[in-house]
Amino acid sequence: MRFTFGRRGLPAGVELAKGDRALTYAKAAGGGHVVVTDNALYLDDGTRLPWHTIDRGLWDEDGITVITTDGGRHRALLPDPGRVPEAVRERVTSSIVVNQHVPLPGRGGVRLVARRVPGQPELLWEFVFDQGLDPDDPGLRAHAEQALEEVRRSLGV
Repeated sequence: MRFTFGRRGLPAGVELAKGDRALTYAKAAGGGHVVVTDNALYLDDGTRLPWHTIDRGLWDEDGITVITTDGGRHRALLPDPGRVPEAVRERVTSSIVVNQHVPLPGRGGVRLVARRVPGQPELLWEFVFDQGLDPDDPGLRAHAEQALEEVRRSLGV
């Protein structure tokens, strides 16, 4: 996917963090812009969401709802999203190295997710427990840690 146009092609008033390179953008309903960069998604309210912190983006006819790995929700209304949906999907997907669901004793399971973090050599591992499971339960955490070690060993990461 090649959208690159650098800072010169951005609308006036759009500021990016040092090192971020714009890939595409769309005008938001409120007058701001949603910008996709190589390292993060910028929402029209000024929020910068690095790709490794985004669990998923949900699109509808009005815009996008972004759900972060900590359960946060962000919404941007985009009357004409252009190539933003495709770029968001590609960037979130490219940040994920491993995404494997593992059953836990009893009922339910945990999704083990390893993500690339720009500028860091190590992968960031996350536990995403099935709905209804308590992520703070020490017994479940111990089983999840054991499952993580087995997955890491089997994949060599």
